[in-house]
Amino acid sequence: MAETANLSAQTYMIRPHFNQKFRPAVVKDNIREVLTEELSGKEYNSEDVTQLTRELSDKIKGKIKDLQYDRYKVVVQVVIGEQRGEGVKMASRCFWDCDTDNYVQDVFTNDSLFCVVAAFGAFYY
Repeated sequence: MAETANLSAQTYMIRPHFNQKFRPAVVKDNIREVLTEELSGKEYNSEDVTQLTRELSDKIKGKIKDLQYDRYKVVVQVVIGEQRGEGVKMASRCFWDCDTDNYVQDVFTNDSLFCVVAAFGAFYY
């Protein structure tokens, strides 16, 4: 009976344990690793960008899931554009709990393209 009560108590967690919180520094290292591995030496090609953004977002999301942030909803946004010396502004807004939720962003550029990645970790109550 005590074991059943213990399982019920764990099911209704309203905050993650300290060691299970979404850690932006660790996630950023994983994002940078994927971007460097996949985009180094790539040339911008408008026909390939759609598939490339999907592949990058899936790989990044997989890497974040491998970090085992239990009960976190992970959202990854990838934007790739041609490097022409023009400015680009991006923004995002969301409603979240500042104690449990977090995000990280990283930018990769070379002579031909730029890539901006934003990853959001929202604790699922």
